[in-house]
Amino acid sequence: MAGCKPQSEPAGSGKKIKVSIDPVTRAEGHLKVEVEVKDGKVVDARVFGGMYRGFEQILKGRDPRDASQITQRICGVCPTAHAQASALALDDAFGVTLTDNGRIARNLILGANYLQSHILHFYHLAALDYVNGPNVAPFIPRYEKNDIRLDKATNAVGVDQYLEALEMRKICHEMVALLGGKMPHVSGVVVGGTTEIPSASILNEYAKRFKIIKKFVEEKYLPLVYLLVGPYGDLLKCGGGHKNLISFGVFPMDAAGNTLLKSGVYTDGNFSKFDSDKIREYVKHSFFDDSTTGLNPKVGKTQPDPEKAGAYSFIKAPRYAGKPHEAGPLARVWITNPGLSKTGQQALGVKKVRDIGDAAFSILGRHVARAEETLVVATAVEQWLSEAKPGKETLVPTPIPKSAEGLGLSEAPRGALLHYVDIKDSVISNYQITSATIWNANPMDDMGQRGPIEKALIGVPVPDPKNPVNVGRLIRSFDP
Repeated sequence: MAGCKPQSEPAGSGKKIKVSIDPVTRAEGHLKVEVEVKDGKVVDARVFGGMYRGFEQILKGRDPRDASQITQRICGVCPTAHAQASALALDDAFGVTLTDNGRIARNLILGANYLQSHILHFYHLAALDYVNGPNVAPFIPRYEKNDIRLDKATNAVGVDQYLEALEMRKICHEMVALLGGKMPHVSGVVVGGTTEIPSASILNEYAKRFKIIKKFVEEKYLPLVYLLVGPYGDLLKCGGGHKNLISFGVFPMDAAGNTLLKSGVYTDGNFSKFDSDKIREYVKHSFFDDSTTGLNPKVGKTQPDPEKAGAYSFIKAPRYAGKPHEAGPLARVWITNPGLSKTGQQALGVKKVRDIGDAAFSILGRHVARAEETLVVATAVEQWLSEAKPGKETLVPTPIPKSAEGLGLSEAPRGALLHYVDIKDSVISNYQITSATIWNANPMDDMGQRGPIEKALIGVPVPDPKNPVNVGRLIRSFDP
């Protein structure tokens, strides 16, 4: 595959072989990875984030209400998550409490995007690591030896579902647009709630589409993920990483801040309550000025230094209580610990997520976690549809404060998301964003600790450096 550049020494020679994949394909954004392989396994890894976004600078001096629109442009895959986190930060700064209908409308918008994003990730970003498509684009180019282990009939099912999933994603986008105005980059999520009061007809149209999506999740997505457990069972045993997890919580269930997927931290085998003050962002190996290292986002600074010696990424290295933590579906379901689907219980022989044990911290375990979370969200969407009140207000108008600050904590489908806003003279004086992928794809920190993806790559099997299939599988399991 283009972009893979191994040295020529054979695996098992006792020598280190450097393999560079640039770009890492089937990922949203710009990513490069370099690994060193010795005796058929990765022994060192570096993940490069090559794109500087600069939204923190773009937002300075602007009307605070612009933030929930502009920050959506950070990501074309999960703009609604940025809209949610930004709106939560503005709600906090403006001192506004949403109506129940406004909270539910936001959840329905974000929930539809979650369903779309998880379907997208499995089928259109990750599935081609496990399923062989026909010899036409977008199924090619691919590695010469791509380690596909499915029998012909199961592989055909996977290809058919790949194509069907395109339609499912379109339907999810329509669900978002019904309440959010359009997709991508919804216009309807704003400080104080949403701009669209749901009518009975809009909710009926949403519900009609949702039934199709839930059926696909239950009858096709979940079963296919668990079909992979047999032929790819070894991928439940590698790629564990630090095994530290963090979740900010997402989908508020009431005005008190209780969430469907819980906030919390899992560090060195112990659970603790999440405290945003324990976050620090380090930049020793990032292209940012060293004077900005070790800061909490509330006092954070974004000062790029693209010529900095020793740096290799435009991604900062966030740490919680000084340690790297993985974010995303695995973190959320491990901390929330919902019951497994019937399909999951039959396949794994356990009832709760944590009962899976160490196998959850693996390449395939992350796919299982994402599929299970998809059903959790779908079940909640069904509940919110029953709770939504046609014709009831979803917006609480609030004037711009002269001076205020606000913190918005939410979860994008691929990880924990933080937005912080500081308002002075009724405009934005500082805005800081800790994006979801930053938690997982960050470089080594000031203390010499690898980022979560870098750490998880250590020990991953690479029997043929010219075809580093498992490197791609590992990276894509994080959905960067």
